[in-house]
Amino acid sequence: MEHIVIIGNGISGVTAARHIRKLSDKKITIVSAETDYFFSRTALMYVYMGHMKFEHTQPYEDWFWRKNKIDLKKGFVKTVDTKSKTLQFSNEETLQYDKLIIATGSKPNKFGWPGQDLDGVMGMYHKQDLENLEKFAPNNKVCKRAVIVGGGLIGIELAEMLHSRHIPVTFLVRETSFWNKVFPEQESEMINKEILSNGIDLRLGVNLKEIKSDDNGKVKSVVIAETGEEIACNVVGLTAGVTPNIDFIKDSEIETGRGVKVNRFLETNIPDVYAIGDCAEQHEPIGSRKPIEAVWYTGRMMGETVAQTICGNHIEYKPGHWFNSAKFFDIEYQTYGWVWAQPKENEARFYWEHESSKKCIHLSYHKDTRAFIGINNLGIRMRHEFFDRVLSEERTIDYVLEHLADANFDPEFYKLHEPEIVAKFNQENGTNIQLKKKSWKRIFA
Repeated sequence: MEHIVIIGNGISGVTAARHIRKLSDKKITIVSAETDYFFSRTALMYVYMGHMKFEHTQPYEDWFWRKNKIDLKKGFVKTVDTKSKTLQFSNEETLQYDKLIIATGSKPNKFGWPGQDLDGVMGMYHKQDLENLEKFAPNNKVCKRAVIVGGGLIGIELAEMLHSRHIPVTFLVRETSFWNKVFPEQESEMINKEILSNGIDLRLGVNLKEIKSDDNGKVKSVVIAETGEEIACNVVGLTAGVTPNIDFIKDSEIETGRGVKVNRFLETNIPDVYAIGDCAEQHEPIGSRKPIEAVWYTGRMMGETVAQTICGNHIEYKPGHWFNSAKFFDIEYQTYGWVWAQPKENEARFYWEHESSKKCIHLSYHKDTRAFIGINNLGIRMRHEFFDRVLSEERTIDYVLEHLADANFDPEFYKLHEPEIVAKFNQENGTNIQLKKKSWKRIFA
């Protein structure tokens, strides 16, 4: 019986295993050094915040794996020998495979800062990080202040987590405005204000110089590179991005760049070896996407795709139109299509912001053809299905604004802002777009 071994029990690896099982009776083994069972990584913050217990982050009961004949092995893979198709573990055990799927995800970036391995320094990616945070920052008596280094999505989640336990937080962000490599200026400024309004000590345009230790090897302070200011703290969160977690294959014959190099079928340069999820790097980017995408839903899609290929239906990975979502304290964010930090040459933009400074939409469209390119919406929920269809049908900005009521996904009785948004667009652009009434038929068809 053909043996499929999957290294990594995150969303990509587990999705691949589940779909291979649906399609075949092949022998499947999932290897992980992190946890016994799959858990939802994005839910870790809610465990610390007291909204759920860790077991609630596990979508499958413990019996699920045995019932579906998916073997689970706890262990750290040290090397992969592709000639003999053998994995070697750190405890010197070995495991043979017929086909191998590498789904080892990411690890937090470290940039060689002095003190980066002290007690009390952590990322917020693994279950072990959650355990460390609980140990070093259980409350504001044990942890008088935490410093977060790096202004991405994980950084702001960690800030919200610590804030929920009333632990003072200093947030060091290298950029001059939060997430401004992704966000246009207006959205970035809105999130700066949201962070500050929650009592976070946001420091923009600064870098970490070093982390200082007390006499017991624990964090006692950080030093800011630009000013030399020393900030006393008990915890340092390193959230300056992530890197594919592939050190164990660097000495193998599997081709790597930043990640494991794959083609459109998620195949590596070695027959019977595949890579999926955060650790996979496309040789050529797909459309405007990045060659490595550390996004939950693309990991799931890659798992579904590679399962088909392994079970004899050789299909290409096609992620479709870009979308993403996140939460910045109390402001929810969604994006569909492309709204770059800086407009490209052919783009026109339209921005509307609510007087509360907690809601906005930012539309991008082709200045000549008026084709809709993308939308950012903060504080207003929009329907994925609507924008996916609009992008596939290559509709115009005029069509999007006419049907904006159909796109809205806010709960009943929420105040709707579409008439105000369309009126502002008309005023700025000399157009006469008429907002159509919400069509329930269109929404639920």
